[in-house]
Amino acid sequence: MSARVLVIEDNAAIAEGIAYNLRHEGYESRVAEDGRSGLSAVREWAPHLVILDLMLPGIDGYQVLESIRREGNKVPVLVLTARGEEADKVRGFRLDADQYVTKPFGVLELLERVGSLLRRAAARGGDGAGSRDAALRFGDVVVDTASRTVTKGGVPCGLTPKAYELLLALVNRRGAVAGRVELLKEVWGYGAFVMSRTVDSHVAELRRKIEDDPANPRHVLTVWKVGYRFSDGSTRA
Repeated sequence: MSARVLVIEDNAAIAEGIAYNLRHEGYESRVAEDGRSGLSAVREWAPHLVILDLMLPGIDGYQVLESIRREGNKVPVLVLTARGEEADKVRGFRLDADQYVTKPFGVLELLERVGSLLRRAAARGGDGAGSRDAALRFGDVVVDTASRTVTKGGVPCGLTPKAYELLLALVNRRGAVAGRVELLKEVWGYGAFVMSRTVDSHVAELRRKIEDDPANPRHVLTVWKVGYRFSDGSTRA
C-alpha cells in the first residue's frame, strides 16, 4: 500500500502541483485548503505525512501543528511556508515540526524530503525485519520503541516527539559521540549552526525527565566542545 500524504495549503495552484507530483511518485495524496479541513483530514484519513503551510485562513499552520501534537499524533509534519525568519523556524520546531522548507522551493528537493521523512518514520516504527528490540532498558528507564513511550520507574516521562527521537538517536549510537549539527540533521532534518541551541534545550528536557539528578547526569553526557553521547550508567567517562 502506498503512503498517504496530506497537503494543507490554501494556494490551489501550489497545492495541486504538489499533489500531482506526489501521485506521480506513487503516493496517495489529498489537499485541504484551510486549517479546519486539514485537521479533519488528519483525524479521518490518518496520513503517513503532512505537508503544512503556515499562512492558512482561519486556523493557521502553527495552531494546526499544535493541535496535531496535543492529540498525541506523531505523524511527520513538513512545514512549507513563505516565512523564512529564524524565529518562525524555531517556533515550528518547538511545536515538533519535522522539517521546514521555505517557498519558493524545488520540487525535487521537496520530494526527497518527503521520501526521507517517510523512510525515517518506517524505520522507527518497529515494523521492519531488521528493527531493534521493542524495549530498550538502562537504569530504571524503559524505552518502548513500538509505542514510542519512555517510562522511569514505571512512570511515563511525557517526552515530546523530538526529545524522544533525540534520545533514540543517542542510544542507537551505543556510546559514540554525536555533534549538535549531526543531531540536528538526523532528528530535525535541519543543519544550520544557528539552530544548535535547539539540541541543547531538548537535552535539558531529557535530563529533567530521565535522570535521577539532571545536574549530574548518568545517561545523557556532554562531550566538551563536541556534542553529546549516551551511557547506560555503568560508566561516567
